[in-house]
Amino acid sequence: MSIENLKSALPAYAKDQKLNIGSLTRSTELNEEQLWGSLVAAAAATRNDLVLSEILEEAREHLSEEAVDAALGSATVMAMNNVAYRAKSWLGDDFAQVKFGLRMNIIAKPGVDKATFELWSTVVSAINGCEHCLSAHANTLLEEGVTKEQIWEGIKVAGVVEAVAQALQAEAVRSAE
Repeated sequence: MSIENLKSALPAYAKDQKLNIGSLTRSTELNEEQLWGSLVAAAAATRNDLVLSEILEEAREHLSEEAVDAALGSATVMAMNNVAYRAKSWLGDDFAQVKFGLRMNIIAKPGVDKATFELWSTVVSAINGCEHCLSAHANTLLEEGVTKEQIWEGIKVAGVVEAVAQALQAEAVRSAE
């Protein structure tokens, strides 16, 4: 199992993450599609090849290819949007009304239900540190009937997958010395 491969690769100082990623895969807050799509979207957002390949391998046992594509699509569209919305925020009021002019059709037709795609977008926005997008997607999720606990479970996925990626990257650099 690929999550097991990630756990095995983690160094001793990342024992908490080994335990955390193991417990996340047994989440009772999220359904299978929400959970595994969150893991895929988070893995893609970390930009860590090992984490993404290991999570994708196992996620394919739980997700349709359409859902995998939607999770990866959420990571890519949110990478773009998170940069744009953070920049608009930093640039101030003069840029508030400037049109994005960027295509993001996947948001309208993601291949999974709206709430699931919004959850994955929330996960990616948390990793990318975009306050505007994180808040907007969380509010949409609440309007769609998703609970705060489910949203928080997605945020936990984001945090743990990012921490796993960081530990593995640190070890890759360390072993290359």
